[in-house]
Amino acid sequence: MRPTAEIELSIVLPALNEEKTVGTCVRKARRFLEQHGVRGEIIVADNGSADRTAEIARLEGARVVAVPQKGYGNALRGGFAAARGRYILMADADDSYDLENLLPFLEKLRAGYDLVMGNRFKGGILPGAMPWHHRYIGNPVLSFIGKLFFRAAVNDFHCGIRAFTRQAVERMNLQTTGMELASEIVIKASILGMKVCEVPTRLFPDGRGRPPHLRSFRDGWRHLRFLLLYSPAWLFLYPGLFLLTAGGLLSLLLFFGPVNIGFRYIDFHTFIAAGSLSYLGLNMVSFAAITRVYAYHSGLLPRPPRLFVLFRYLNLEKGLLAGGLLCLLGLILLVRAVLLSDSFAQIGFDVSVRLVFGGALALVSGAQIIFTSFVLSILGMKRG
Repeated sequence: MRPTAEIELSIVLPALNEEKTVGTCVRKARRFLEQHGVRGEIIVADNGSADRTAEIARLEGARVVAVPQKGYGNALRGGFAAARGRYILMADADDSYDLENLLPFLEKLRAGYDLVMGNRFKGGILPGAMPWHHRYIGNPVLSFIGKLFFRAAVNDFHCGIRAFTRQAVERMNLQTTGMELASEIVIKASILGMKVCEVPTRLFPDGRGRPPHLRSFRDGWRHLRFLLLYSPAWLFLYPGLFLLTAGGLLSLLLFFGPVNIGFRYIDFHTFIAAGSLSYLGLNMVSFAAITRVYAYHSGLLPRPPRLFVLFRYLNLEKGLLAGGLLCLLGLILLVRAVLLSDSFAQIGFDVSVRLVFGGALALVSGAQIIFTSFVLSILGMKRG
């Protein structure tokens, strides 16, 4: 839907059984618009409330949009789709944010920022407004991981009040349905190179007088899982490359015999351990490539991964050739071990182990490369 020229700001409040606070939130938002002469609208995205939330919101002057699909992310996406303003601001409907003090958000948007995040730690958290484990563990840890993985210029990843331009949210192409939408917004803004800043905002105690919809460990895990899934480089690629390189080099050395590392000799036992770690690393690198390609084609990643450049040189046929050569090497080693089976006593147990395990490792590694090449080829097929 195209924005209406007369509306500058759409304030979107997702709501689920918020009859005690939704009226207060709408009144505060309306006072802000009136006091500062902002042409705006207030949208309550009702996520299937069983109380008077929708009725009260309408009486207070909000436009109510019914979003039957359950989930915080679904409610917000429904509200965003219905918004008609040039700018969109989202905030919780539990009266925990100062909806009469939205001018800092709007000024930053007018100055050309794509995403303006609230920062509760800079603005002030009133007593009882945030559980201690959220304040000192959950939010700092998840925000640190988000900054590390995505280089996001955001220190309060999960602040419930934030604003962005209509063009920004359209470019983000948001997909998630639950609480992890908060992370998706920041991550995609960072990936797309959007102009992002923070403004201080105060956090007040929840005014609903009942437990919040947020479940600390469940939703914390969903945010962490989302950060990891959105960054297969940190989840799979970097540790996989380390294991593959270190384990592979050590395995190659030990295949030809024991190695003196200064204070002791390492032999076939270390060879088995190093080979196993190198195969684990190969699997992790394969998963990194597969998840990256899948995330792009499913719309989770807004830009083609950098590894797409490699596909100009690495295709299915080359993957099959590399995997086939490794499988052939593995078969040769295993056949050699079988032919020497009668003379294992003469060649030694350690040599036989090297032949059998080395052959098996080469065989399964080659098969892994072949299967990964097929999966990447399937994922990379052009769709109509």
